[in-house]
Amino acid sequence: MPQKSRATLYLRVSTADQKPDLQFDGLRAYAERAEFEIVRDYLDVAVSGQGQGRPQLDALIREARDRAFDCVLVWKFDRFARSTTHLLSALEEFNHLGIRFVSIQDQIDTASPMGKAVFTLIGAMAELESSLISERVSAGMRAAKAHGKHLARIAHKGAAAGRWCDEETAGWAERMASPPTGGRREWKTGQNRTRFDSVVHV
Repeated sequence: MPQKSRATLYLRVSTADQKPDLQFDGLRAYAERAEFEIVRDYLDVAVSGQGQGRPQLDALIREARDRAFDCVLVWKFDRFARSTTHLLSALEEFNHLGIRFVSIQDQIDTASPMGKAVFTLIGAMAELESSLISERVSAGMRAAKAHGKHLARIAHKGAAAGRWCDEETAGWAERMASPPTGGRREWKTGQNRTRFDSVVHV
């Protein structure tokens, strides 16, 4: 009798009041039909899709690198990935590791010809999005310089690293990076912290 493929389930609910029962039932039913052996499930609770802190997803990725399973089952893409870029990155890593990825509601299985085609399409769209953003930034910088506005780039740690802004904003960032006490000052936004380290003028 051939050995069953080892599958792991990933589920996410956005609030503590939400129940993952629908996802669990659907994933387990699919695994039974596909004759997968469920070796583990990972559930992140009260974590938004955009949030960076997803301990169970991080644990799943670590286990994948140890090749602890052969397949990842998710209910929908938006339950798994934070963004298109994150989805593409994860799929690329799973592909490199030889791990199959199945999204039940999206009817995507990376082991199928259609799944492989969708994976290629997602990559092309992500590359196009990146190129369009780069073009818009370059066009905006050219327009600003044409109107005599000098730009500076804030070099700091955080999600906005390398963002371009006018000199007034850059000066404010520089003052934040070098407080009178000589220590480092942090600018807090919600739960995320962004530390300004330096300003590069152009």
